[in-house]
Amino acid sequence: MRRGLPALAGLLLIAGGVAGCTGATDDRPLVVVTTNILGDVVGELVGDQAEVRTLMPPGADPHSFEVSAQEAARMREADLLVANGLGLEEGLLAHVEAARDDGVPVVEAGDAVDPVQWVSEDDSGLDPHFWTDPQQVLAVVDELSVALAEHVDGIDRDRLAAGTERYRGEVAELDVWMSAQFAQIPADRRELVTDHHVFGYLADRFGLTVVGAVIPSGSTLASPSAGDLEELARTIRAAGVRTVFADSAQPDRLVEVLAEHAGVDVAVVPLFTESLTADGGGADTYLRMMRANTEAIVGGLR
Repeated sequence: MRRGLPALAGLLLIAGGVAGCTGATDDRPLVVVTTNILGDVVGELVGDQAEVRTLMPPGADPHSFEVSAQEAARMREADLLVANGLGLEEGLLAHVEAARDDGVPVVEAGDAVDPVQWVSEDDSGLDPHFWTDPQQVLAVVDELSVALAEHVDGIDRDRLAAGTERYRGEVAELDVWMSAQFAQIPADRRELVTDHHVFGYLADRFGLTVVGAVIPSGSTLASPSAGDLEELARTIRAAGVRTVFADSAQPDRLVEVLAEHAGVDVAVVPLFTESLTADGGGADTYLRMMRANTEAIVGGLR
């Protein structure tokens, strides 16, 4: 049963009256999801059995995006709130905790994975980007399916089980395909440099090595120092790295930073690292995002 905020009762009644006039009511249970990657996964599992409200818009940065007051209220009305966890949604932590305090069941996908750490010369931390490893996503799918069955009234458990089984098969197929693609990369070209530490899980799963990041952190909210850039430049030269991978939202910035401050001339390949695109943008589902990134990484390293 949805939870409401007493202070919003009048607004909800008005909204309900307007919706009643337009025929736009939605009586399905509400699942609110913080990131669009997880929103896609949840939608695959439940189909049209629930209203899946994804907070993060296409192309947004999960570390910095914030929500409106209306969206924050929706979080506290949900039958289930799904978050990434592991410190990813830095701008939403207070809202997630407020919903939890209101009694909304919260499932954090990061609790289902075997976390890895990002490590720089001076710092380290838990890596929240588990979706780059399909094996970790399989564990998340199982956790989400259990939470949906337990907390979302009205869900047909047989349909949920069928959706879960179908999607598990698609993710497992993705994992097999990615393994075959990454096996094509020569042994002396399996080093990754990225804009920030985002591919630790992928590297562990498919036998690559993350040798550096322009932003020596697991978050885009950090900033590289002059010393960080100098260290990265030395790493790139020593490893013979010819390609750096950056989020598609800001590849030009990365080129400028490396060229101007580090004196390194490398090719920069854009990837869809932390957000899905809008429909037709090349990465509008989790499966398409991972296939596009795999092809780009393999092409950039071979």
